[in-house]
Amino acid sequence: MRRLSLDDLYGLALPGDPQLRPDGSAVAYTLTTADRESDANVTEIWLAAPGATPRRLATGAAPRWSPDGRTLAFLRPAGGPPQIHLLPMDGGEPRVLTSAPLGAGVPVWSPDGTRIAYAGPTGEVDQNAPIVIDTLEYKADGAGLLRGLTTHLFVVDVEDGASAQVTSGDFHAGPPAWAPDGDLLAFTAGLDPDRDLDICGGLYLVEPKQDGALERAGGAGVICAGVWWLGGRWVVAGYREVPEGHTRLFALEGDDFAEIQTGLDRNVMIGAPAYPGATPTINGDDLLFCVRDRGLTHLYRLAPGGVAERIVDGEHNVAGVSVAAGRVAYVASTPCSAGDVYLDGEALTDHAPEGVELFQPRSRTFSAPDGTPVEAFVLRDETLTEPGPLLLDIHGGPHNAWAPVFDGVHLYHQALAAQGWTVLLVNPRASDGYGEAFYTATAGAWGISDEDDFLTPLDVLVEEGVADPARLAVTGYSYGGYMTCWLTSRTGRFAAAVPGGVVVDLRSMAGTADLGYFLAKHEVRGEFVEQSPITNVGDVVTPTLILHGGADDRCPVGQAEQWFEALRERRVPVRLVRYPGGSHLFIVNGRPSHRFDYNERILTWLEQWVSGSPN
Repeated sequence: MRRLSLDDLYGLALPGDPQLRPDGSAVAYTLTTADRESDANVTEIWLAAPGATPRRLATGAAPRWSPDGRTLAFLRPAGGPPQIHLLPMDGGEPRVLTSAPLGAGVPVWSPDGTRIAYAGPTGEVDQNAPIVIDTLEYKADGAGLLRGLTTHLFVVDVEDGASAQVTSGDFHAGPPAWAPDGDLLAFTAGLDPDRDLDICGGLYLVEPKQDGALERAGGAGVICAGVWWLGGRWVVAGYREVPEGHTRLFALEGDDFAEIQTGLDRNVMIGAPAYPGATPTINGDDLLFCVRDRGLTHLYRLAPGGVAERIVDGEHNVAGVSVAAGRVAYVASTPCSAGDVYLDGEALTDHAPEGVELFQPRSRTFSAPDGTPVEAFVLRDETLTEPGPLLLDIHGGPHNAWAPVFDGVHLYHQALAAQGWTVLLVNPRASDGYGEAFYTATAGAWGISDEDDFLTPLDVLVEEGVADPARLAVTGYSYGGYMTCWLTSRTGRFAAAVPGGVVVDLRSMAGTADLGYFLAKHEVRGEFVEQSPITNVGDVVTPTLILHGGADDRCPVGQAEQWFEALRERRVPVRLVRYPGGSHLFIVNGRPSHRFDYNERILTWLEQWVSGSPN
């Protein structure tokens, strides 16, 4: 056995999007790897079944079974943008079904299997035309300037490929869901004129024909994040009035939405890039859904009139769930694997790094000065007996959370532990999984209410002889980049800092980020100067390496440039690295070479400024 190295990035295989065959016999899933030669992430569709070796089906993504289980629809490019393909499971080559000029979206089969609905981009794109902006919805991280493009619903006939655009207008239609009789499609959208200011949304119904008439279902005030037909009712995820606090589940009861009471003071996780979770679903009479609890995302079952109970025990971080024939398939990461496919609790795959012994994160609970318990995970070689270097790594969000599982993104954690470092992963106030009061504790008080949540664990580990006070470093991405800059503007105790995807000036962030208005209104709450690290940049003395995506619209690169300029002017050792074309999530799904470089530069900077080796 050996320890993990950064080169293992090119050997990791990450499963996702499990889809259980309607008869419950097998699971189709995606498997993503990093190809060194093409410097690209390659996603393939695989099939796993009990007692069988997983096998590759095709290159592509978003596999979806036909109702009879005989055909698998999926997405992959067809001489241009992604199109829906159909793979016959009794043999034969995939058939291209759609020819959408700007590409198709995730396929959603009609109940009778004769049609497929999807949400896809529409509009005309002239890269040289002036861009006219009337609302704040003019750009999105990963997509850039939208140039008037909107997302709308389409329905395509499976037999002949005839396609109809079902919705149109100046709004974005969310992914569709079919009513059981196939007569209606449901989707979420914001149609109010000031939807960019009020951040509102609703549930809409439309007949699956050309430019059908829209009917709004349910009252106002629910911010919809998805829609599903579950147990005879439309169910949405969102909020009652304002997009703050936990995401909840609501069912359409008559003309209004009623919250589905889970009995849990926990956030419902429906899944998104860098955020685990899964689409809620029905298994018999039970509602299955995911919530985050103390960093881990668990799968729960809620029986009619009952109280939610966990059905996947242990240190599993669930990311994707599918149900069929009374069986439950899911993907989960563990302390030993960045992800595997399970069926009724049995692992069908083994995608753990081969021949690698991983360091295991250990949970610790610290008490902040005001008595608030703060959980952290400590990664280190437990045979060490002398104080050594320590890296404090701060997660993003701020409403995300570290989990005690193998992290396939932050490979430098394992590499540092192999070099004798301690890696400290704190879930401070605002982290998900510790109740709604904890979740909202930093609103209007970024850096102010959570600063001690980081410094207290450091003090304890120094006092215990785990960490050498002269060899402390700090890093973090997104909100973690913000807090890295904040902490170095408040204390000189860190020998090195590596903020990534940074936020330093909350006022300019509000006017330039794709979600800047949302951030200013619901997170910062107008207190820009007091909560901005740039206010105290004159006190920074820590050598700082800034890592930032060149096409980041969530935390625009100007934030990194401001911090770089301010430190360079004061002759603080500083370096800025921009990754061309990198969106905010480039460290998760960007070019493999960029992800490798990100990890490697952190190690090199820490070696130079903490370990004392020459550059």
